[in-house]
Amino acid sequence: MNFSQLFEALMLICFGFSWPLNVRKAYKARSAKGMSLSFIILIITGYVAGITAKIMNGQFNYVLAVYFLNLGIVMVNMLVYFRNKSLDLKAKNTNEKNVIDKKISINEIKNNVEKEETMYNYTNSLDELINREVKGLEKKNGVILMGGGIDKAIPVTQLAGEYNFNFELYNKSKSELTLAAAKEYFESTVAPLAPEGIILHLGENDENLIKTNPSAFDSYYIMLIETIKSNHKNCRVALVSVDNPDNNKNISLMNAHIKAIAESEKVPFINLENAKLWHPESTKAACNFAHSMGLKVRKSLSDVAEILYSYAFHNLVKPASKVLAG
Repeated sequence: MNFSQLFEALMLICFGFSWPLNVRKAYKARSAKGMSLSFIILIITGYVAGITAKIMNGQFNYVLAVYFLNLGIVMVNMLVYFRNKSLDLKAKNTNEKNVIDKKISINEIKNNVEKEETMYNYTNSLDELINREVKGLEKKNGVILMGGGIDKAIPVTQLAGEYNFNFELYNKSKSELTLAAAKEYFESTVAPLAPEGIILHLGENDENLIKTNPSAFDSYYIMLIETIKSNHKNCRVALVSVDNPDNNKNISLMNAHIKAIAESEKVPFINLENAKLWHPESTKAACNFAHSMGLKVRKSLSDVAEILYSYAFHNLVKPASKVLAG
């Protein structure tokens, strides 16, 4: 018995076992959302390459048969993708037709809003009412982004949906938040959610502190981490560096301190200097595939930060820099 061929066949069977389940789930879902055509094509290309190598080497055995079996199942998955894509298009056209057919007058909407305001005797704006309802739906044991101004603009809910996160992600960033005020802010705003993970991006408002009193900077940061851990001892924490496009000496010193704190506290350190190099489309394809396969692996905070800050760099920081340059 050729054990190398046996183990190769076993490898292929293990890889291919999940595809029938994926085909069944995708067929029942009747939607191409969460499926990645490029990923399927990549898998097909890999199997074709393996089959070609076997034929060129004259290896006509049961291993080659397993290659063809896996390839056939993946091809079925592609057919299901196009079928689901067609169903999505039909559903979209139907929804658009329903929207056109359903005509609601502006006066009717206005009257309904006025009735709601009268019923609840609510004097604030409708926008405030909506925001209050959203806050009431926030769940515990999620992941929190806690930072300053640039972080506040990151649409975490949108990104969590696009990348199929299987956990809640909330943005609790606050403009002008300093390290001195971070502990109190965490206790009042973030701690009630009992987060199991928190990404800290602090320091952009503490340049003077790191310049005049670096030890106080370290103390505030470590005190905040200890407070987080005392609130939830298993809470994951990740520290993010402060953006430093102009090579400011004070910011460089600050980032060195943040990195040292991360190492001493044994938590991940995310360097924003690499944000311009991050292209998470491949991560999105992997996330979509894992989601379609029903995998429940929770992403590391480093991966989550990569997704959030690559978005911030390409959509918030970089466009603003171009406007200023113009």
